[in-house]
Amino acid sequence: MHPRAIAEAAPDRPAIVMAASGAVTTFAELDARSNQFAQFLRSRGIGHGGSVAIFAENHPTFLEVTWGAQRAGLFYTAVNSHLNADEAGYIVNDCDASVFVSSRQLAAVAAEIDSTRAPNVTSRLLLGGELDGWERYEDVVPTFPTTPVADEAEGDFMLYSSGTTGRPKGIKRTLSLAPLGSRPSGAIGLASALGLSDGGTYLCPAPLYHSAPLAWSMSAHRLGCTVVVMERFEPETCLQLIERYHVTNVQFVPTMFVRLLKLPDEVRHRYDLSSLKGIVHAAAPCPADVKREMIEWLGPIVYEYYSATEGMGATFINSEEALAKPGSVGRAMVGTIHVLDEDGKELGPNEIGTISFSGGPTFEYHKDPVKTAEAIDTEGRGTVGDVGYVDEDGYLFLTDRKAFMIISGGVNIYPQEAENVLVTHPKVLDVGVIGVPHPEMGEEVKAVVQPMNWNDAGAALEEELLEHCRAHLAAYKCPRSIDFVDQLPRLDTGKLYKQELRKRYWS
Repeated sequence: MHPRAIAEAAPDRPAIVMAASGAVTTFAELDARSNQFAQFLRSRGIGHGGSVAIFAENHPTFLEVTWGAQRAGLFYTAVNSHLNADEAGYIVNDCDASVFVSSRQLAAVAAEIDSTRAPNVTSRLLLGGELDGWERYEDVVPTFPTTPVADEAEGDFMLYSSGTTGRPKGIKRTLSLAPLGSRPSGAIGLASALGLSDGGTYLCPAPLYHSAPLAWSMSAHRLGCTVVVMERFEPETCLQLIERYHVTNVQFVPTMFVRLLKLPDEVRHRYDLSSLKGIVHAAAPCPADVKREMIEWLGPIVYEYYSATEGMGATFINSEEALAKPGSVGRAMVGTIHVLDEDGKELGPNEIGTISFSGGPTFEYHKDPVKTAEAIDTEGRGTVGDVGYVDEDGYLFLTDRKAFMIISGGVNIYPQEAENVLVTHPKVLDVGVIGVPHPEMGEEVKAVVQPMNWNDAGAALEEELLEHCRAHLAAYKCPRSIDFVDQLPRLDTGKLYKQELRKRYWS
């Protein structure tokens, strides 16, 4: 289905509710406004396969923009709202966006993404504000017809996932251009299996620029569900919203589980959560004890899936299975799992290797055939570099991060970016950035620095380097602390032996 079908059947049903303000967009309004944005795109000469970028916080208009691009048969790229102008500008340019939508809240950063940083952009629209060289979204888009464009067709998002070398890469799937409403979706199938159905309510507690919140929110709309969007996650507010809106389904990351479980018992049990039918989590490994506590609190309605934005495969596990197989991320739901050794040979049960999938959806890394070839072998098995094993019953267990990627609060952080910034500082001889244990976030970013002069090591240099990093990168990518060593463990080849470095903090 799609918003037009719901708008015809239940025009006044809320499609979007903003948690903080209570502002409501009905299905009739979502259908009309997304049509207007699609019509605007056509008026600017952007046809099937074109590209739109949106750089905004969880804004009331965010899903209107993505639905407009979706029904116009375009690629749309949601850009992390925490990035600085260099980082966000790279993505806006690389995705070939002709239309760039941003918001008043991010106007200072958006203003820096000019024709030098994003030369392909021909139209810039600002939500809720004014900016030199930009058109006001509210002045332009509502002037267009609310009827569908003549060549309406399914588009798709193209989101960016940083590689271990630090440069983001666009994950591009084949554009079907199928009639609107006919595009199959793994998220829709999973949402339906977890009880999300016509008239239900899905709570989105995470940023819409991430693939899972965006896919789940739009899938909920296809199923005729209201989406309650939290501007930012706060644990007690989350419980209040579940009670107030009779939320049936919600997706969390494990960090949110931890914060919910740390609420006092009287707060956790103050709210009526009986409307919940399914709680799904993903994005980062969840400690088995945390999952067990969530199941004990809310019942056997906690589910997990393992996948990646690339979408070449996925696993799924329910509460009963999770209790019987603690630590597992489940059995294959999309594609076939393969665990391979370094030579690409298939390994047997309980043997650790690189996790790959075959038989699932195909993808490519936008403008990067080399990275695409590295991710998909000659037999069509795709991987993002995660390591793990499959037991004798077909359950997958993860044993490592992909290339030592840091996952903090469900957000992927690639240490090479911070390393590249810190090593340029004149007082730094060498640096390694790793994830270290954190009781709530799972991991925290730490830099281990070999200074040019050991006498400089100390609190003053630590603060100087942290400020240097924050001046060049989004805050969440920067180390929270810095340790100093007289020598980093490098191999004879010059490669930093990160496993040895991590052992010092994870043992």
